[in-house]
This record gives sequence, structure tokens and C-alpha cells, in this order.
Amino acid sequence: MVTLKDIATEAGVSITTVSNVVHNRSSRVSPELVNRIRSIIEREHYVPSMTARTLVNDESYIIGVISHITPTNVGSTMSDPFQGSFVEGIEFRTREEGYFLMIRSVEDAQALESLRRSWKLSGVILTGVFADDFFEGVKNLGIPFVLIDSYLDDKDIFNIGLEDEKGGYIATRHLLENGHKVIAFASPTIREGGVVEKRLNGYKRALAEYSIPFDASLVFTQEIFIPEGKKLGHYLASKPEITGVFASADILAAGIMTGLREKGVLVPRDKSIIGFDDNYLCQLTNPGLTTIHQDAEQKGYLAVDMLLSQFRHETVEQKSIILPVSLVERESVRNLNRQ
Repeated sequence: MVTLKDIATEAGVSITTVSNVVHNRSSRVSPELVNRIRSIIEREHYVPSMTARTLVNDESYIIGVISHITPTNVGSTMSDPFQGSFVEGIEFRTREEGYFLMIRSVEDAQALESLRRSWKLSGVILTGVFADDFFEGVKNLGIPFVLIDSYLDDKDIFNIGLEDEKGGYIATRHLLENGHKVIAFASPTIREGGVVEKRLNGYKRALAEYSIPFDASLVFTQEIFIPEGKKLGHYLASKPEITGVFASADILAAGIMTGLREKGVLVPRDKSIIGFDDNYLCQLTNPGLTTIHQDAEQKGYLAVDMLLSQFRHETVEQKSIILPVSLVERESVRNLNRQ
């Protein structure tokens, strides 16, 4: 089996230089030399030894993607297409940089600490984090971390968020502009200071602009999986007064549409619906789902870049990034003003 020493000897360079190229730390190596070393690596099918890397650096070159939101009934966090797109961006960037990926859900800070020690994680990207005991455990991990979609009042925390309140607002406003006055809000459990609460606040703001009082009975919470969405669709089919639905995730919207159709209620003829995320489901539903677009892959890509900047001890001026949202119109909203 070829070693770093073998590659260094053939290329006429030091082992350190080869190691830097292998681990994408080649900023001080000439492009010609990088190409020479990489051609040898490719020809010899060289694969870095994870064990050796761990022994030398006391880290595994593994980045953990950790979810603190665990479903209570069915499915897993990866069942949500948004998570798939998000992790795709992370996987692409980690592969570019020579790191590996671990995806886990953990219930508490003790489980997270055990994971860090067992696998010697280099850093973690976390979703579903609030200002609680779990977050205190995250801060005490002793390794770099980046939060995703967390609204914590701490300027020293690396976080990538979204215009969630704006997304809820423009989705609801679009329904209102199309003549809908009784609009349901569907989402997972609403936690104070979380993403869903932000989207609900946007929903409320749009209603207020149209002088429509907020009605808590129009807020429906359940797991964001298609079976749960179908159940809600069955229920909403019996409520003809509700003509519009804003679902805080596309997968939930798709489930609602299926449940409505099973009860003979058609979108958009009988009810209009808007989702959130703009993942591949929007183009598979019939009709196509109008939704709020976010770039999930870019979010994952930027999360890895934030970790890398911490690994390299770089000065980062902007530790919090808020990504934009936009409305994508398809065929799931009917204009009641044209009746």
C-alpha cells in the first residue's frame, strides 16, 4: 500500500508538503507541484488513513451534523427533503476539504458530549438549538460549532439563519392578495424564539395589514411528515370556510394536498395552499406547489465555511448570516377576486 513517504519520494518533496496537498492546505504550494502530487495520488489510489490522522492530530476529521429536534411519532429528521438538500451542501463542501460527515440526532447535552469524545469530532453543525441547557452543553464542547436557524442573543456565536418572519409574511400576503380571508397556519410544534414562531409572526403581520384578527383556532401543529399532513388534510376538507393554507414546510404542504384530494377537495379549486422551502416536492405535487424559496444547499455550504474559518483561527467579521427568501408562484393558489 502506497504511503505519504512513497508519494513524497516520487514527487521530490517533503512528506509535509504531500500532507498539505492531501488535506487541501496547499495555499503555499505551487499549482504545478499540487498537480504533480495529485496525479500521483490518483494513479496510486492513495486514501488517507483515518487512524493515523486521529493519532497525529487527536481529531478524526469528522464533522458532525447534529439535530436536537427529534420526531416524537414517526420518521426521522432526514425524512424532510429540506434536510436532504441542506446536508447535500455540507457533504459537497466537506468532501472538497478532505473531511468526513456524521449525521446524528441527540436528545441532550450528555449524549452530544459522549458523541464528541467517542468520535473525536473536529466540529459540529447544529439544528434545533434554543437558549436552554442543551445550548450550554454545546458551548462547553471545546470544539468549533455553527448553529443553523437559531435565534440566540449572542454575538459571539456562529449562526446561519433565514428571513423566516419575512417568509411567513409574504406567503400569507400572497393568499390575502388573492382574496383569501380565512387562512390556516400549519406547522410543527411552535417554540418561543424558534423558526416556526418567526414564520407565525409573519403570518400574523400580514393578517393585521388586512385588518383580519388573528384566530388561534386556525393554527394547526403536528409532525412535518406526509402521513401527519394527510391527517390534517382530511380535517381541513371538512372546513369549507378555510380557503387558504400556509404550511411552514413543503413536505407538510404535500401531505395536506394529498389528504384533501383523498376527501374529494381539490387544490386550488376548493382550497389554496403555500409551502416553505422550495424543494423538489414542489415540482412533483399536482398542481405544482407555490412556496417560499430558500437555498438549503447554500446554507450547508456556508456552515462548513464557518467551521473551517474556526479551524484555521481566522478572524471573522460577520458571525451571523441571514439568507434571503422569495415567493415562487406555481399553480396551488386560486385568485378568488376573479370569481
